[in-house]
Amino acid sequence: MSWVWLALGSALLLGTYDVAKKYALRRNSVLYVLLAATAMSTLFLVPFLSAGTLSDHLWIFGKSILVSASWILGLAAMKLVPLTTVSTIKASRPMFIVFFSILIFGERLSPVQWVAFAIVVAALFLLSRSSRKEGIAFTRSRGIAYMFISVLTGVASALLDKHVLGGMEPLFLQSWSNFYITLDLAAAVLFKAVRDGSGRERFHWDWMLVLIAVLITLSDALYFFALKQDGALLSVVSMVRRMSVVVTFALSAVLFKEHGVRSKACAMALILAGVALLMISSR
Repeated sequence: MSWVWLALGSALLLGTYDVAKKYALRRNSVLYVLLAATAMSTLFLVPFLSAGTLSDHLWIFGKSILVSASWILGLAAMKLVPLTTVSTIKASRPMFIVFFSILIFGERLSPVQWVAFAIVVAALFLLSRSSRKEGIAFTRSRGIAYMFISVLTGVASALLDKHVLGGMEPLFLQSWSNFYITLDLAAAVLFKAVRDGSGRERFHWDWMLVLIAVLITLSDALYFFALKQDGALLSVVSMVRRMSVVVTFALSAVLFKEHGVRSKACAMALILAGVALLMISSR
């Protein structure tokens, strides 16, 4: 299944991208990092911009709103919560995709898939206990709330991707998505600048932003091409792509010297076990 390998390549790039974003946040605010990286990614994809129907553009614009919200909230969470905690929560995203597939599309889970779902829920409970030791209360932390909303809007975007790719080419969707996301983020930056007045934050150039743009462009391209393949399953592609959290978790534990890595690693292992069970049962 070539689409599985495309998803795996996307996951490796995405995991490195998340760590690069954490570094970029040391010099610039969330919105500046997102806008600069997405604008550069849009420039990379200009050759693939082509005319489409009004319906195509409305779907893509709706997706851009979901992605922008997911990215902004996800990076805001990174500023408030350790990256090892953020990456572990992100690992639960495939489970939410399965859950909403049941609600929206009437899909049914097998007994093994229900066991996998229960394992991930247990892992999130363990993560909440380990995070409490760092002074992070799951029920009261803004960062945790931002991260969960980021995951849910990301899930909605993934469901939309599978729907629209039935009638669109991957690079058409990616190039126009980035274009509209850039407009969304520019509007958010302008709104924040007007609201903050003379006290607004300044943008500082950082070469890390170029690396971020390259990583997300390549990762998204592999992801869209994976979904476009015949027989590709959104649930499996999403699960494989979420393996990016392993890369993020390992690099952040080493580079940022975050605390409570051992207990979080147990939660991560449980989530990956749940994901593996779901992959096996989805064959």
